[in-house]
Amino acid sequence: MKRRDFIRAAGVGLPAATVLAAPAIAQERPEIRWRMTSHAPRSLDTIFGSADYFAKKLSEITEGRFQIETFAAGEIVGALQGLEAAQNNTVECAQTCSFYFVGRDPAFAFGTSLPFALNTRTLNAWHYGEGMDLLNDFYSGYNIYGLPFGNTGTQTGGWFRREISSVSDLNGLKYRIGGLAGQIMAKLGVVAQQIPGADIYPALERGTIDGAEWIGPYDDERLGLQKVAPYYYYPGWWEGGTTIHLFINLDAWNSLPESYQSALKVAAEAANQWMLVKYDNQNPGALRRLVESGAQLRPFSQEIMTASFEAAVDLYTETAATNENFRTLLESVSAYRDDALAWLQTAEYHYDTFTFRNRRNPLYRKS
Repeated sequence: MKRRDFIRAAGVGLPAATVLAAPAIAQERPEIRWRMTSHAPRSLDTIFGSADYFAKKLSEITEGRFQIETFAAGEIVGALQGLEAAQNNTVECAQTCSFYFVGRDPAFAFGTSLPFALNTRTLNAWHYGEGMDLLNDFYSGYNIYGLPFGNTGTQTGGWFRREISSVSDLNGLKYRIGGLAGQIMAKLGVVAQQIPGADIYPALERGTIDGAEWIGPYDDERLGLQKVAPYYYYPGWWEGGTTIHLFINLDAWNSLPESYQSALKVAAEAANQWMLVKYDNQNPGALRRLVESGAQLRPFSQEIMTASFEAAVDLYTETAATNENFRTLLESVSAYRDDALAWLQTAEYHYDTFTFRNRRNPLYRKS
């Protein structure tokens, strides 16, 4: 080839290698536009806010080439239709809670929070250990790929119109709660109710329900529930560390270049941390304000906690006997929990209990 022909083929003033590499770069970094539906309304600025944070982070990492537009509950599909929307590629991805779908298979509980199993830190560690691989083996049967996408921390036990001191107080109690927790409490006589968050206040005010669990102080404060159900119980043993999920249509996930899959994972991890940090910063002040405005803070009695735990064990035994997906995930979580608790009890438990006992010491607060 003559020199002038080589220059013409390569492009005026550009090395041939640059021109030849351009198509490969375009294939590795295509322009992609996705849509995400959320189970949360925009008013839940921490949960829905994490979706916006994720989309912004992903755009930054990919220099604007991978954009995801976020939609709140009801703007494309309903709050509890995220799985179906992602599964059928109505949208490419959905922000939702895996345990909303235990009606399809009780194994969906493990993605969010199994009652009396792992707390926030240990659930996060299990997810990023073998949990995500096991869950995605299960999720693949629903044509989705899942990633942890935020955590609320251990939730509160909810609001009640009257004091709840013993197991007998639960009998016939109409309580807003769903999923496996609802099934567990039903074993203790609770009449589990599933109603949207926006309907909790009027239902409590009218006496249609006797109590309701929501999220935690920061989000609960916005609903003003202490005005109609003053008794605020803890802990929410059914959500020891509530993981929000990103469900991605499996075909859409597999079509992404590896670099974009990695970028999406990094952005999801950032959103996972962002949500927990925001709740940890906002909940303390909100709890103080709730108590100051009349909330009666109460721990669940040991009688109720023990009875609930035993009912949970019974349910898990029954379910694992007939559901292989549930059994596989339960075995993994149980094995990890044994090791994790042994470590946490060795160091952090003693550290935390000492600081709890001494938090009122003036020297502890000395500037």
